[in-house]
Amino acid sequence: MSNFSWRKAALVAVVVPLLAVSACSSGGRAADTENSGGGGKVASTDRIKIALITHAAPGDTFWDIVRKGAEEAAAKDNVELLYTSDPEGGRQAQLIDQAVDQKVDGIAVTLAKPEALKDALKKATAAGIPVVSLNAGESVSAQLGAFTHFGSNEKLAGAAAGDKLKSEGVVHPICVIQEQGHVGLEARCAGVKEKLPATEILYVTGTDMTQVSSTVTAKLQAAADADAIIGLGAPFTLTILKAVSTAGSDVKVASFDMNAELAQKIADGEILFTVDQQPWLQGYGAIDAIWQNKRGGFKIGGGQPVLTGPTIVDKEAAGAALEFAKQGVR
Repeated sequence: MSNFSWRKAALVAVVVPLLAVSACSSGGRAADTENSGGGGKVASTDRIKIALITHAAPGDTFWDIVRKGAEEAAAKDNVELLYTSDPEGGRQAQLIDQAVDQKVDGIAVTLAKPEALKDALKKATAAGIPVVSLNAGESVSAQLGAFTHFGSNEKLAGAAAGDKLKSEGVVHPICVIQEQGHVGLEARCAGVKEKLPATEILYVTGTDMTQVSSTVTAKLQAAADADAIIGLGAPFTLTILKAVSTAGSDVKVASFDMNAELAQKIADGEILFTVDQQPWLQGYGAIDAIWQNKRGGFKIGGGQPVLTGPTIVDKEAAGAALEFAKQGVR
């Protein structure tokens, strides 16, 4: 699935909301003993506290995969993981401020709305807290103080999707953005448009699937020359697929990101392909990188982003991807 060879640990991490931190950190040095989950060992380094702060919207299952990777790294590395999220940039900045005030040992953060987060991240780095970014904001990560970034190059991912659509004979796709102003999503559609200049952008409200469905249905009924439609996340693409049927359209459907249901739709030939950014690796890598930095001053990536994608998953690759998706790691 990736070039990384990190050992998996099966111990479940302690995860508490950032707004209600419990006093469960041992503060001491953990014994280097086998855990109860299958023979792995917990790191013998001092227990540390890392905040994972994302822009996840309620109900978006993509973030369950990111969080699962982060929890597994936390379990291995003797880390107390504090997870919280908010899709609104200003509130995400407040969560960063709270993590700084709580004197966490590291912050892993998504940068979907970088302008809203810059002051909070400046406060974190001024306090000597190491910062790693993940998933969104690769192009501004270093400017905002992160020592590395785990994620896909979204413009490159969009271009890869554009090339794949072009090979399928697509000329006039519709690229559906579920969160206006999200730098990563905008970059994906820009990459598609770079390869297919007739690409149209359609904005929907990703927190309201009924609105997503009705907006896509209306667009497809009006856009007679559209020959494909692209969703930028698995739950949205699955809703789009139903809207295509409702509209009586014969456009091809493609996606970004994945879950088990979407992988099955690819295997069944209902969706052409998805562009996978491997979110489990993003969560795992971000937490592990902070731990490595705290234990030895290591900076994974050498100042450059660590790319976890893009990877094209089409019908030929869907079978293997489906198995991983069922395990919650794709």
